[in-house]
Amino acid sequence: MRHRSLGQTGLFVSELCLGTMTFGGTEGIWANIGGLQQAPAEKLIGQAIDAGINFLDTADVYSAGLSEQITGQALKNLKIPREDVVVATKVFGEMGKSPNSRGATRHHILNGVKASLKRLQFEYIDLYQIHGFDPATPIEETVRALDQLVRHGHVRYVGVSNWAAWQIAKALGIAERLGLARFESLQAYYSVAGRDLERELIPMLRSEGLSLLVWSPLAGGLLSGKYADARQVEEGSRRAAFDFPPVDKDRAKECIDVMRAIAQAHQVSIARIALAWLLHQPQVTSVIIGAKRSEQLADNIGATDVKLSAAEREQIGKVSALPPEYPGWMFALQGKYRSSQIDESTGPTSIP
Repeated sequence: MRHRSLGQTGLFVSELCLGTMTFGGTEGIWANIGGLQQAPAEKLIGQAIDAGINFLDTADVYSAGLSEQITGQALKNLKIPREDVVVATKVFGEMGKSPNSRGATRHHILNGVKASLKRLQFEYIDLYQIHGFDPATPIEETVRALDQLVRHGHVRYVGVSNWAAWQIAKALGIAERLGLARFESLQAYYSVAGRDLERELIPMLRSEGLSLLVWSPLAGGLLSGKYADARQVEEGSRRAAFDFPPVDKDRAKECIDVMRAIAQAHQVSIARIALAWLLHQPQVTSVIIGAKRSEQLADNIGATDVKLSAAEREQIGKVSALPPEYPGWMFALQGKYRSSQIDESTGPTSIP
C-alpha cells in the first residue's frame, strides 16, 4: 500500500481510502447502499487497517449521522491510535427540518462540525470537506468559516467535494488574498466510465496543487464485473434501486469488454482493473472504496498489486475517452506547437 501527500501538505494518506457510506443504513437509499451495522462495519475497518489503509471517509448525511457514529466507535473498539488514522468527513447536506440545517453557511458549518466530532468521539477531524456547492452562500463566508475551524483546532485540513473548477479557483483566490486555510483536496466522481472531470477539474488541480480523492470508482457497481452487460442491470441490485451516478451505458459496455480481456490476462477481477487504471492516473491521490463484504474489500485492495502495461492503459484510455468538446479541442490545436517547445526545453514535468 503506497501513501501519497495530501495537496500541498506534509500529511500522507493511503492510495486507497475506505468509504463508509455502506455503514448504518436502515431505510431509503442508505438501506440500498449498505446497511452494515457496528459488528460487520468494524470488521471491514479492521481489515482495511491491517492492509495498510490509513484513510477513512464518511459524511454527516450518511445514514443521518449513523455512519460517523459507527466509524468512531469502531476505531475506539479496535484500539487504533487516533494519530495513526486520517479521518475525513463532510458537511453540507440537510441534517434537520430547519431552513438553516443545510448548506455551506457559517451557521451550518459550525453546528455541523460540533455534531460530527460528538458522533465520531474525536477531538479533531483530519480533513473536513464541503459536500456540495451552495448557491445561496457567498464563497467567502464558507472559506472564512472553515479557516475558523482550523485556527481553533477542530479541523486540521479542509477540502471540497462536487464543486466546479471555477468555484474552487475562486475559493483558492479568496483564501490566498485573506491568508486563510485553503482547500487541499477535491473529492469527485471519476471512473473508467465517467471521465468528465478531465475537461476542467484535473487541469485546475494540477495547476493549484490539490489532491484528487475519487468517489464511486466502479460507477456505482457498474464496473464491478458482476454485470455481463452494463445496459442490463439485474433486478434487486443496487443499480436497479439507485441508478447513480449517471453513466453512458453504451460506452460503459465497451469499457467492460476491453477490461474483461485485460482482467483475464492478469487473472484478476474486472473491478481490480478498473481500480488499477485509476491508481495509474497521476493526479489521483486516493481512491475511495466501499464494501459490504470482507471478500469484496479484499478484492478491491488487491488492485494495488495490479501493474498495467502502457499498452493496456492505452487500450482502456482509448475506449473510455471523452468525445472532443470545445474549448478543449481548440486548446489542443492551437497549443500543440507551444507544448512541444516546453517538452524540448524543460521536459514534460513542466507542463501544468
